[in-house]
Amino acid sequence: MKQAWMLFSMIVFLFACGQKEKLEEVNYRLKWLYNVSTVGDLYAEAHGYFARSGLKVNVKPGGPERDALKELELGHAHFGVASADQVLRAAAKGAPIVVLAQLFQVNPLHWIYRPDRTLFTTPEDLKGKNIGVTFGGNDEAILRALLARYGITEDQVSLFSVRYDYTPFYEGQVAFWPLYLNAQAVIIGEKLEKAGEKYAFMSPDALGVRFVANSVVTTREMLEKRPETVKRFLSALLQGWQDALDPRNEASAVKVLLDADRETPEAVVRRQLPVSRRLMTTSPASEFGKIDAAAWKQTEEIMRIQGLIPGPVAVEALLAAGKTK
Repeated sequence: MKQAWMLFSMIVFLFACGQKEKLEEVNYRLKWLYNVSTVGDLYAEAHGYFARSGLKVNVKPGGPERDALKELELGHAHFGVASADQVLRAAAKGAPIVVLAQLFQVNPLHWIYRPDRTLFTTPEDLKGKNIGVTFGGNDEAILRALLARYGITEDQVSLFSVRYDYTPFYEGQVAFWPLYLNAQAVIIGEKLEKAGEKYAFMSPDALGVRFVANSVVTTREMLEKRPETVKRFLSALLQGWQDALDPRNEASAVKVLLDADRETPEAVVRRQLPVSRRLMTTSPASEFGKIDAAAWKQTEEIMRIQGLIPGPVAVEALLAAGKTK
């Protein structure tokens, strides 16, 4: 009996190993460290979406020294996450990058301000104000596009160089401060609430400046040579994101994120998640990951006008991969 049980256990073990070996392994490099903007990626991995699609996906955090686009070009990653400006810069240099899905339907970059101190009803109210900007960052490109759209010249505003220290905003030296609505805004907003202060946000998207944020990308070679792998990966990823953002799964999504990000308090994560949901799914019936071609074209135009890319990029060709969904 004991020998039979040992034999049975060995068969089960070998079968399990065989099943595991059947999984196709791919590397997926995120844009930044694990945070609320990666919850769907982590959820898909933790809840077996990739495995059920026959894939073993190594979801790797990004960061300053982990560029997803470079890793794609070098063959170290099969899929990655990059913002539209990164994609367009790479495409302008001839990188064979294609876009599979758009994670944010609304760019999370906003400007926070105090409505009881700073009147803001139209962009005209920006005149004469100190506005925080990260020179060389996406917020600079977005702000300059916003000013140009409403005919506001740079000498009519005062641009303040932003660092990680929010003191100039807290002390009232700067009226508008850039931050991500689903990240720092939750933390800064809570501090202002505790101090009894009101706050509001200026949304470039609502004012007609649509600058695409994070998207899922791969190489044209991957798409052409391994189309079924791309299809299975994308299907599992998008379903993982859809379920992670479903309010009914919030507790599970929070747990997955806290397991990966041990620095952000649970209370903060619970406030960040619904904000991310609103930025990524603009309506309950909206298709997650939908590529907004018009927004991509506007992003390209902004970058071209500001000299951030040398000339037009074939946006339609970049986005053709999104049709595989």
